[in-house]
Amino acid sequence: MTRCKEVEAVIRALARPRWLAAATALALAFGLWHLGPRSGRASSHREAPLITDDPKADNTDVWAFVPPDRPDAVTIIGSWIPLEEPAGGPNFYPWGDDVAYDFNIDNDHDARADIVYRWVFSSRYRDPGTFLYATGPVGSLDDPDLNFVQTYDLSVIDMDAHRTTLLLDDAPAVPSDVGAASMPDYEALFEAGVTAFDQGEGTGLSWAGQSDDAFFLDLRVFDFLYGGPGFPEAGDDTLAGFNVNTIALEVPQESLAAGGDPVANPIIGIWSSTSRRGTRVLKADGTQRHSGNLVQVSRLGMPLVNEVVIPVGMKDRFNASKPQNDGQFLSFVTDPEVPRLIEAIFGIPAPATPRDDLVSVFLTGVDGLNQPAAVVPGEMIRLNMSIAPTAAIGEGDPLGVLGGDLAGYPNGRRLEDDVIDITLRAAEGELTDGDPFDMDVILGDGVSANDVPFRSGFPYVALPHRGSDPDPH
Repeated sequence: MTRCKEVEAVIRALARPRWLAAATALALAFGLWHLGPRSGRASSHREAPLITDDPKADNTDVWAFVPPDRPDAVTIIGSWIPLEEPAGGPNFYPWGDDVAYDFNIDNDHDARADIVYRWVFSSRYRDPGTFLYATGPVGSLDDPDLNFVQTYDLSVIDMDAHRTTLLLDDAPAVPSDVGAASMPDYEALFEAGVTAFDQGEGTGLSWAGQSDDAFFLDLRVFDFLYGGPGFPEAGDDTLAGFNVNTIALEVPQESLAAGGDPVANPIIGIWSSTSRRGTRVLKADGTQRHSGNLVQVSRLGMPLVNEVVIPVGMKDRFNASKPQNDGQFLSFVTDPEVPRLIEAIFGIPAPATPRDDLVSVFLTGVDGLNQPAAVVPGEMIRLNMSIAPTAAIGEGDPLGVLGGDLAGYPNGRRLEDDVIDITLRAAEGELTDGDPFDMDVILGDGVSANDVPFRSGFPYVALPHRGSDPDPH
C-alpha cells in the first residue's frame, strides 16, 4: 500500500458512517461506565485550578515517538514547571524532592499502566551559607562551584508483577541556566546530563534538566479565540523565550511492548503523571514534612485535553483520575465546547454530535493507524511503533497525519507536530467526512514551529534560554 493510500485509509476509518459510529460510541460509553471509578483510586500549562498553585508538579507536555537516529527505540519526553522566566534567580527552578515524576505505559490496552518509569529527585547545597546558586564559573556537573546540586533515582515498576527495579542511582540533573558568567559552556553541562543504563538486553538513556519549552502556540487563543473576526495569518509564539524542566527517556521497543515483542504488539499507550505524598506538615521552623501514600495531582497524555476539552469544574478531578475511569468525561469529548465557540464567534457551523471521530483520536486510537484490538477506551497518547520515522527531528510534516505523515500526531507526538492546528481542524470536523486536504476554512493560531531549532540527538529538546539574556522573549 502506498503512503497516500495508507493516509486515505486512516481518514476513511475516522469518517465511518454515522450509524456505525453512534453504535460504537454507545458501546464505548457502556464499557467505560461499567469500568467506573473504584474506591481509593483517584498539553497543559496551568490548566486546572489546583495545579496552578503547584508548578513543580504541573505536567505541561508529553511527547512520544520513534527516534529517527534509533528506529528500534522509543523516546518519551515530558515537561513540567510552566513559563519559567530565564532570569529566575536566586533559586531558579529545582525539581520537587517530594514529587514522583512518572511515565506510564499501557501495552495490553486495558487503560491501566503496565510499566511505570519513575524519577525521584534529591537536592542539597554545598554551601548553605551563601545565597548564590553557583559560587563561580561552573565547568562540569560535579564542579564545586555548582552550589545547588540535584540528583535523581530512576526506577522501572512492573505493575503486574509488583516489582520495582532501580535503573539509576544518584544520576545528575542538569541545573538551570543561570547565565554566561556562572555557566560559560552550558551546552557541555546539558550534554553531560545524558546517562545510560542497562535496559533488558539493550541500553536506555535518561536525561533531566532545564530546556526550552518545546510547545509552540499563541496563547491569545484563550481571549475568546482572538475575539474575531478570524484567526491571524501570523501568530505570536507566546511561549518563545520561556523554559521548562524536562525529563527524557529513550529505551528499546522490546522494553515497552507486551511480551517484549514489538513486532507482534507494536501499539502502546503513554501518559505522564505526577504524584505527591498525601500529607504535608508545615513546621514553625520553616521546614516541611511529607508522609502518606502517593496521590496523583497531575496527568497528561494527549495535548490540550484538560486545557480545552474538560470544563473548569472537572479539571482537578481529571488530574487526579486514571485512564480506566475516563467514562466520566466521555460527554465532553462527544459534545466538545470549542466547535460551538468557533461557530458563535466566526460563524463556522459546528459538526454534528456525537463526535465519535474525536472518541477515536482521544480515547481509543484511530482504526488502521494506532488503535489496538479490544481496546478499553482511555485518554493517552497511542503510538504505533511499527511506523518508521519519516524525517529527521524537527523536519516532519507539522500537521502529522492530516498532512499525510503517519509518523506524526495523533500517532504518538513528535516535537515538531503542530497540535494546536491539528486539534482545531479535528474539532471542526476535518476528520469526519470529505477530502481532509480540501477543507474550506483553514484554522490555526498562526504559529507553526518552535522559536528555536530542536537538537538532532537525545534528548532532542533545545537548550534553555539563558538567564543572562536581557531580552529572551
